[in-house]
Amino acid sequence: MAETELRRRLVEEEKASESEGEKYMRVNESETDDKPTVNDDIAKTIGQDKPPDALDQALSGLPPRWKNWVIRGIFTWLMIGGFCLIIYGGPLALMITTFLVQVKCFAEIINIGYAVYKMDNLPWFRSLSWYFLVASNYFFYGESLVEQFGVVINRVDFLPFLVRYHRLISFAMYIIGFVWFVLSLVKKYYLRQFSLFAWTHVALLCVVTQSYLIVQNMFQGLIWFIIPIMMVIINDVMAYVFGFFMGRTPLIKLSPKKTWEGFIGGGLATVVMSLGLSYIMCQVPYFVCPIEYSTELERMTMSCEPSALFRPQEYALPQTITTWRRILYMKETVTFYPFFIHCFFMSLFASIIGPFGGFFASGFKRAFKIKDFGDMIPGHGGIMDRFDCQFLMATFVNVYIHSFINIPTPGKLLQQVFMLRPDEQLELFHSLEDSLLARGILQPPA
Repeated sequence: MAETELRRRLVEEEKASESEGEKYMRVNESETDDKPTVNDDIAKTIGQDKPPDALDQALSGLPPRWKNWVIRGIFTWLMIGGFCLIIYGGPLALMITTFLVQVKCFAEIINIGYAVYKMDNLPWFRSLSWYFLVASNYFFYGESLVEQFGVVINRVDFLPFLVRYHRLISFAMYIIGFVWFVLSLVKKYYLRQFSLFAWTHVALLCVVTQSYLIVQNMFQGLIWFIIPIMMVIINDVMAYVFGFFMGRTPLIKLSPKKTWEGFIGGGLATVVMSLGLSYIMCQVPYFVCPIEYSTELERMTMSCEPSALFRPQEYALPQTITTWRRILYMKETVTFYPFFIHCFFMSLFASIIGPFGGFFASGFKRAFKIKDFGDMIPGHGGIMDRFDCQFLMATFVNVYIHSFINIPTPGKLLQQVFMLRPDEQLELFHSLEDSLLARGILQPPA
């Protein structure tokens, strides 16, 4: 009897231990289900840079280092050529391109989030991310339309309503998305859903806001759009060239291939080549005139008398330098475009701070064990791989313009005046008339 009782107790203890183990495994599995997974599958899911098979076979005789150099060079020049064609297409083509690049960059960032958090079993959540992209673009680009095309908007019956309540409508769109998110929460996936919700908002901040600033810069004149972009391109290309041929000293652990030689050589080349490009563009009104809507021509125009910023000015030099120039029978003053001063400071930012946008992206990719954001551009990776520094540069240029350049013009003020009600416009007219009469600028009627 004692042996039978002992065996019975042992069997019960084994069953209890098994049930506890199974319970622990179930709890552990449920916790794992709600956590992000970082492994090599992410790179396979989003795709990584791979040269076309035909080009890979044609260059099969080259060492891998030189093969990458040639492929990267070919597609760099193809992108620069395509960019020149888009510039030739005018402001509208550039705005559409900016929007398409923004959408592709958002897709690349958000796809990494989907791969990390594995939300395939929650299809509505993918739709929610894109809904927030639409709502954000409605808000930001709606602001641009109101600011730049107020006169046209007032001619259409229903548009003034959308303008007056633009921010309210934008907020309502966001609230709909917010409520949609809360209703879509699933108990088993709370952590993943909230993580991807935050991921989506960070992506919107990095991509949509920056593309809006790029378009704002463009309205100040194409030179404020083209020069900063070319600065980043020049810095990226020349840093790669100097690093490829002369690089010996590692620059930063986040990006082992970056070297001090490439960083310094690329910076110096950026300053010099940007000034040369600015010299050419300052002489063409198409590049320096602000983009404004003409009520007479009923279209966007870029024809104007260039401002003093884009006309050669004489500058006096310090006395010591003036003396030496006089001895050498040289002119005592120097003449150059004032824009060169702004170009110099922007090129310094592009050379010194701009690369940190790339370092940030490198750290982001390393965190998720991927080499590239995508595989769209052979030799380069995804679109985001080429625009990581551009977005940082766009923000700086916008801040720079509003801090040192942007001065209200009659055209911009009129856009705001036309947004007022007729009685408000009349009140403004009489107030301005009284002020001009009081200062003697306007003569009283006889």
